[in-house]
Amino acid sequence: MSLPACFPLARPRDLAEAEAQIAVIRDLLADAGLGHRNPPPAPTTCCGRGCNGCVWEGFYAALGWWKDDARELLAGSAGDPAA
Repeated sequence: MSLPACFPLARPRDLAEAEAQIAVIRDLLADAGLGHRNPPPAPTTCCGRGCNGCVWEGFYAALGWWKDDARELLAGSAGDPAA
């Protein structure tokens, strides 16, 4: 089965967009009656110097994995007639 059209696939450009994507995905999961682990917390220790391996890079990577897991949960429930 396919995912809802509103499932955010693109990498967010900033924290506000990331938080909006998280809210959409949590709503989709709740509507489907599915539980999922919490998304990664936003970093609080960025120094703003553009470091190689910035904490924001790690956050966006972890958020991508969280979204992948949510997508798999939703796709699995869409094919389950009991869901």
